[in-house]
Amino acid sequence: MPLPAARTPLAELTPPIALGALDGRYRGAVAPLVDHLSEAALNRARLHVEVEWLIHLTTTEVVPGADHLSADEQAALRSLVPDFDAAAIEELREIEAETVHDVKAVEYYLRRRLAEILDAGRDGDSDRTERLAELVHFACTSEDVNNTSYALMVQGAVTEVWLPRARALVDQLSGMARELAEVPLLAHTHGQPATPTTMGKELAVLAWRLTRQLDRVGGAAYLGKLNGATGTYGAHAVAVPEADWQEVSRTFVERLGLTWNPLTTQIESHDWQAELYADVARFNRVLHNLATDMWTYISMGYFAQVRGQGTVGSSTMPHKVNPIRFENAEANLEVSNALLDVLSSTLVTSRLQRDLTDSSMQRNIGTALGHSLLALDNVSRGLAGLDAVPEAMARDLDANWEVLAEPVQSVMRALAARGVPGMTNPYERLKELTRGRRIGQAELVDFVRGLGLPAEEEARLVALTPASYTGLAARLVDHVG
Repeated sequence: MPLPAARTPLAELTPPIALGALDGRYRGAVAPLVDHLSEAALNRARLHVEVEWLIHLTTTEVVPGADHLSADEQAALRSLVPDFDAAAIEELREIEAETVHDVKAVEYYLRRRLAEILDAGRDGDSDRTERLAELVHFACTSEDVNNTSYALMVQGAVTEVWLPRARALVDQLSGMARELAEVPLLAHTHGQPATPTTMGKELAVLAWRLTRQLDRVGGAAYLGKLNGATGTYGAHAVAVPEADWQEVSRTFVERLGLTWNPLTTQIESHDWQAELYADVARFNRVLHNLATDMWTYISMGYFAQVRGQGTVGSSTMPHKVNPIRFENAEANLEVSNALLDVLSSTLVTSRLQRDLTDSSMQRNIGTALGHSLLALDNVSRGLAGLDAVPEAMARDLDANWEVLAEPVQSVMRALAARGVPGMTNPYERLKELTRGRRIGQAELVDFVRGLGLPAEEEARLVALTPASYTGLAARLVDHVG
């Protein structure tokens, strides 16, 4: 039977019910991004850029004869940004309902606040207020404000939220690698038993890969521009032809903490965003690899999930503890990458000097990073809930003595190269012994003793076990620090 036609309309309930999982079920894990990548955060960043542009114009005396702002007035203007609150958000919403233009609404909002600040400090000098108000958003196109705002928002979201979480996860993984550095593990290549390694070394491989991607993300450049409607400084040069507008633009952008882009159309080209999102997506893909490997190790019994945490693994099978953290991470990484990939591929293209596809697209940045952040949280919690089971790893090693065919034939090859007789065709002889069937310790020892090896090599190979055949694996973990 379908849902009843007459039902309570959930969209009309208050407080509003979230449409997406990030603002509903998973809000707690991603809430820090709201401070950087929400619509309110965008308007706050716009206000910051507008305030700083006004201060920059007045302090550098770009416009001859323009009034100066006192230190107290500058401080009062700058305080608008940290004090941006629910009342400010509501006032901006009301202004935008009239302007039907988000950046213009921020301009009008700042004009109101500027008038209040100047009236409070100068006994209502309306002429001065009107003169300074004309420098708010002076010679700017909306994209001068938007591109710098987005650069600041993404920079804050990545450096203050995403990167610290990602680095903490890699540190956690590296710690596990060090703890398990010497725990022998039967490797599986193509799903088949292969040369033994250690669990620590395998985790270290993933930590190393993730670290490389974090280094790339950490080294990202965040570009900004302020050069007018088509990137020509047309209005600037006509309004104040004697000013060095390129220098004014460069110093302003750099004082925001961004890298100046000297050549653009109406929009900053977003290439830096494409580069950054590609690097984050690559990190996500390596993390996805970690999640699937951990899931597989759990299924093989190499890790036990910590019980007694009050969780229910299955609604019908009481014995189950499902690897849900890693499965949840996989799904969220896939959603994140789908968004990051489309951001990377579409933001680098703008028809001629401007189209608005980037405006809608950039509003999904928070969702893209949010799903990645949620995955980081799940992987971290999943790793924290694991106990290694060396006994299970040892059982699989002891059941696969045929993996020692590799070192035996390698020793024979080295001896043959030195001219020791009887060491020819080692690969073929070991293949005949081991391929397609399991052998045990006794069979391998008998085989080795029948090869006619020099005593030292024979003793070394007879003493070798799958668990001790891990090469330099434990020492390699040192590379993750």
